[in-house]
Amino acid sequence: MTERPDCLLLEAWDETRTLARRVVAAEQPKSGRMTLTVVRFGGKSGFITLVDREKPQTAAALLRGSREILREQLRRWLARQYPTWRMAEITCGADLEHTLSPSYARALIVRGENSWAALAAPPAGVDAALTFGLIWLAYLRGREQTRVQGLILFLPTGSETNTLLRLRQLNVRAELYRYDGDGKEEAIDPEDHGNLMTRIEPWYQPPPVPTNEAETWLHQLSLHPDVQTVRALPGVVSLRVCGLEFARYANGELHAGVDRKRKARSLAQVESLAREIAAIRNADAPHPGHPWLMRNPEAWLESSLRGRLRVLAADLIEEPVYGQVPAFAGEDRGILDLLAVDRTGRLCVIELKASEDPQLPLQALDYWMRVAHHAERGDFAPQGYFRGLPLLPQRPRLFLVAPALQFHPSSETVLSFFSPNVEVQRIGLGVEWQKNPQVVLRAFGARSPEWG
Repeated sequence: MTERPDCLLLEAWDETRTLARRVVAAEQPKSGRMTLTVVRFGGKSGFITLVDREKPQTAAALLRGSREILREQLRRWLARQYPTWRMAEITCGADLEHTLSPSYARALIVRGENSWAALAAPPAGVDAALTFGLIWLAYLRGREQTRVQGLILFLPTGSETNTLLRLRQLNVRAELYRYDGDGKEEAIDPEDHGNLMTRIEPWYQPPPVPTNEAETWLHQLSLHPDVQTVRALPGVVSLRVCGLEFARYANGELHAGVDRKRKARSLAQVESLAREIAAIRNADAPHPGHPWLMRNPEAWLESSLRGRLRVLAADLIEEPVYGQVPAFAGEDRGILDLLAVDRTGRLCVIELKASEDPQLPLQALDYWMRVAHHAERGDFAPQGYFRGLPLLPQRPRLFLVAPALQFHPSSETVLSFFSPNVEVQRIGLGVEWQKNPQVVLRAFGARSPEWG
């Protein structure tokens, strides 16, 4: 900082950039922030906010600043890549009514009677970038008088593969770019999408007669009326009450616990835990504030539907049904996947979500793509899945299942971009789905739902 007669010269620099501003006024500091009035070249005034990163009160200001930086980067990228197009709009503001997220910089560029929607994703928001890009595109198509041709996406380098794979199953014209840490962008070849990195583990079916003490306990626990046994992975059995896992059998041992599992010392110990959970985790909610009651509602939804899949569709075979095959290693997607088969031998992907989420359609598409890939190759039967049932080597059906009032309003918008090759149904359950799941809403593709 250098004191001058008419201002304070503020200079900051790193290895690649230099910032110089003439400060003419300063607001009273508050909550770790100070806003300075500066004079730019040409006499134009502006503002700079200095924040103390160590204070939690400044988190909102830092987040807002990072979003504004991304917005200005998008402005530069579009100016370089589309020099003959006019910037009609650019923003990073929120519009909750139309599900326009402030996490993404959005723009509209126009040339003559044509226009393009554009969206830039921060590193932390890549997975949802295509969802919010499609919502932005649909919003502009409904608002603008010009023809919005498609969507331009800017994604951080190294994060583009899944978006490219999704676009293969969508009916949308898209142009993609990757950008690096220095803010340099380059076009992505839409055909350079790579391969689906997935495989199916062989399914292990344990012997029907218990061979050790842990398997004997497992059998005894499975007879408890409130306990559900789910073969979660090959050779692994999950024991649950209303979807909450309290014990797990694997490698000849039984481990019990909710928050932390330890090797079970006695059958009575595990049975006592199961009874305790059953008394707390039920639809009548005798302990409404208990953390076990609210934990993992998707698992509770899965528990309500396992063994009753014909509630969703009369032609579904209720046994066997598998959870997340193939698995998404190390990824918490916030939804649960079930894999079933119908009477014709066609695989059926069932995606479960207990709360509103605009990402549900595309996250479900991720799993559907992987199942379709292995179904067309005939990979399931040789690995021990659906023993004795003929499987068709064709693309699976896709069911999106949630409580009827918990489908996000943008679901129809995103589904309207799905290819006809993806046969999808939305199924809404009644409010008492925890006790007795009943279908009250059904919609095919992006059509408006039928209530019943």
